[in-house]
Amino acid sequence: MRLGGRRRKSSGVSTAQLPAGRTAERPEYDPVRGPSGRTPSENLDPPIPAKDFRRRPLTVGGWLVWGAVAFFLVNLVGLVASVVVNSFAVTWFDTWWPSGLTAQYYSMAWQEMALLDVLVVTLQVSAAVVVLSVLIGVPTAYALARRTFFGKRLITVLFLLPILLPPMTYGIPLATVLYKFDLAGSMTGVIIANLVPSVPFVVLTMTPFIEQIDPKIEAAARMCGANTAAVFGRVLAPLLVPGILAASILVLVRTVGMFELTFLTAGPGSQTLVVSLYEAMFSAGIRAQQAVDAMAVIYTGSMLVLLVIALRFVNPTQLVTRLKE
Repeated sequence: MRLGGRRRKSSGVSTAQLPAGRTAERPEYDPVRGPSGRTPSENLDPPIPAKDFRRRPLTVGGWLVWGAVAFFLVNLVGLVASVVVNSFAVTWFDTWWPSGLTAQYYSMAWQEMALLDVLVVTLQVSAAVVVLSVLIGVPTAYALARRTFFGKRLITVLFLLPILLPPMTYGIPLATVLYKFDLAGSMTGVIIANLVPSVPFVVLTMTPFIEQIDPKIEAAARMCGANTAAVFGRVLAPLLVPGILAASILVLVRTVGMFELTFLTAGPGSQTLVVSLYEAMFSAGIRAQQAVDAMAVIYTGSMLVLLVIALRFVNPTQLVTRLKE
């Protein structure tokens, strides 16, 4: 047996051959090799060969996919750029660049199309829809997240329908009902119509946020004497502020960009920015194309600002609904 780099001869005497009261000598312990007689490097498993991370050449299908993506992006950027440049153009015919640039069409669109009044109406409608959607949707989401009752799956499906279906499929019957009760054509009708997809959106957005809160926190508050209002106001509300803020911003973006329902129920004094843009483009009368493009740039810029704010506060991983049955 090899110990400490030296080879020692075995005595050749087994334990059974030793006289009574005597034991075989224990081998010396080598602190380097250990009891196994091997060095630490010998005890290690053989190294795993490293993977080859070199880039593989693209196949024909890969080139086609990237080509289609590049074609789409180039056309999209070109379309947006042409609208922006034309909104500042003095005249632009048969040339690659306008003959001159000016900002007068923005002031023309602001005055002739009453953009200030349109923006005020858009802000009022959006704010009312956001507040009412949160007030209705948050308690509903709490009931779906915390309670188990008969017909829960059916109610969840009903909340999904206004989001999955195209707005025009239920917008026409909804507008018919609102006209029957003399609500269409006013700001009230526009708000009610936009609540139909907004409330389910808040419910489905807030349900995962509520499910992530431990129910033991609410139980501890109730054991300390807090009633339902105190639990909602002092315990749940501070924890749900990120979710409520995310749902509010997303509903605001949807309301500002909702064309179908607003177009079917809006009147002359209750048109939002997107409906006014459509009216300026297709209604009777002669308008400068640059002024219409200026209005489109204002609308697109406002939508981009809202989207950037929404992405700043919204975590997409928290928007996955996990309803408990």
